[in-house]
Amino acid sequence: MFIGLYNYWVVIVLMMVGFYIVIAHGNLIKKIVGLSIFQTSVFIFYISMAKVDGGSAPILADEINQYSNPLPQVLILTAIVVGIATTALALALAVRIKEAYGSIEEDEIQKQDNLD
Repeated sequence: MFIGLYNYWVVIVLMMVGFYIVIAHGNLIKKIVGLSIFQTSVFIFYISMAKVDGGSAPILADEINQYSNPLPQVLILTAIVVGIATTALALALAVRIKEAYGSIEEDEIQKQDNLD
C-alpha cells in the first residue's frame, strides 16, 4: 500500500526538510537552499500528479488511445525558470546584505539594525 505511493513520501520528506532548514537556521544562504529544496518538492509533486499511466505524447496516430496532457510539464518548466531567477536574486541580495552588514546571520543583522 505504502510502496506504491513512494513519490508522495519523497515529496513529503523533501518538503519537510526544506521547511525545517528555512525555520531552524539563521544563515541567509541556508534559508535560500531550504527554499530551493521546498520548491523542488512542489515540482516533483506536480509532475507526479500529472503522470498518466499508459499515456502517450499528444501526437495523432491510429494506434494511440490515451494521451498525456503536456500542460503540467510546460508549467513546471516555466516554474523552474522563475525559481532559478528568484534564487539568483536572493543570492544577489545576500551578497549585498553581506557587504552592508558584514554578516549573513539574521541575529547579527537584527542587532545592528536595533543599534542604529
